[in-house]
Amino acid sequence: MTGEFSGGPVGAGTRAVCVFCASGPVPARHERLAADVGAALAERGWTLVSGGGRVSMMGAVARAARAGGARTVGVIPRALVDMEVMDSESDELLVTETMRERKTLMDAHADAFLALPGGLGTVEELSEVWTASTLGMHDKPVVLLDPGGHYGGLMAWLRAIAGEGFVRHEALDRLPVATTIDQALDLCAGTARTSGTAVRSAGRDGAAPAGAARDGGLA
Repeated sequence: MTGEFSGGPVGAGTRAVCVFCASGPVPARHERLAADVGAALAERGWTLVSGGGRVSMMGAVARAARAGGARTVGVIPRALVDMEVMDSESDELLVTETMRERKTLMDAHADAFLALPGGLGTVEELSEVWTASTLGMHDKPVVLLDPGGHYGGLMAWLRAIAGEGFVRHEALDRLPVATTIDQALDLCAGTARTSGTAVRSAGRDGAAPAGAARDGGLA
């Protein structure tokens, strides 16, 4: 793990959500999802914590959050600043020397963690905070928003290795998977039901239904 996690369960008082998502070229529907998440954070009066980039999904979620009046905190390694991909419009932009320092600061500024569709970096960040949660290192919500089944293969693999004892089923239960934005944010606040068609745990069988709806239904 990369440093200590601070804070305990935040419940309905969640103020800052760290969003993990893609920062490279992706289909437009994923950028629209990120923008919708940013707008929804702003509607709730919450703060966005992100990786401090201005491109792809990472840029979309930050721009939409600010457009809605939300405060944005970006945390970015100096190497990426030098590549001119930093979100210079962030309300607070923290520059670190290493990726490990970046994750430590993102953890410290967040009350909850929300992963959107992404690649290796997103999965690595999600895995770290989720593992820390299962080890009792923090009690902050860790939530996966997957309206289109992007992580279906990953979830199937996790269920399979859980069946062989490599992952505890209790650990899978600590990673709820939402298919709508409102359900995902309710999970971040600790106020959502963990049953039904729109929210399930990673340990439950079944692929994610396609489409997302803001009101908790399916498109």
